[in-house]
Amino acid sequence: MRTTRMETLAVIDFETTGMSPAQGARATEIAAVLVAGGQVVGRFQSLMNSGAWVPPFIEQLTGISNAMVQAAPPARAVMHEVMRFTRGCPLVAHNAAFDRGFWLAETARAECEPDQAHRFACTLLLSRRLYPQAANHRLGTLAALHRLPDHGRAHRALADALTTAHLLLRLQQDLGERHAAALAGRPVSHALLCEVQRAPRTQLERCLARRA
Repeated sequence: MRTTRMETLAVIDFETTGMSPAQGARATEIAAVLVAGGQVVGRFQSLMNSGAWVPPFIEQLTGISNAMVQAAPPARAVMHEVMRFTRGCPLVAHNAAFDRGFWLAETARAECEPDQAHRFACTLLLSRRLYPQAANHRLGTLAALHRLPDHGRAHRALADALTTAHLLLRLQQDLGERHAAALAGRPVSHALLCEVQRAPRTQLERCLARRA
């Protein structure tokens, strides 16, 4: 369900065995949710078998066991499939530095052809700029603040990706409404989100006006 008349973004979420590929952690699950025209238009989810061991505290957190991972498709095949699913789509994640690290590590291991569209926008950074009143900027806190739809157990890739997708839609809506004059009718694109997430909160109007 894609259209040439509107931008399609892919919201990514990984579940993993640890915090960083640099420390030997591997992905155990990935989800990608496509967003276009103000709604979710597609979804992909798969467990993935990288041969890695799932520590007990990670199993308790995510519900993903070693048996589940061992029965899953090979990580290489999953990454090639998700690359096809997200082809040509800019990427979004909550705390994108984390997901970007695993995205780069797992696509490199799988020898996937890089996609120039796959640059990340971060809903965590964007939320810090738009919602300074939030108690913190964890995904669950923001979901409660904005009364986003409940997609089931947190720390599973598809549930978190869907929640992030709805947070993205709220961010785009609020940016468009709060800064309507500066935007002058232009859509809140992925490129604009990437600029906003780097701008100081006090300079959002100036950042948006530069793109007019």
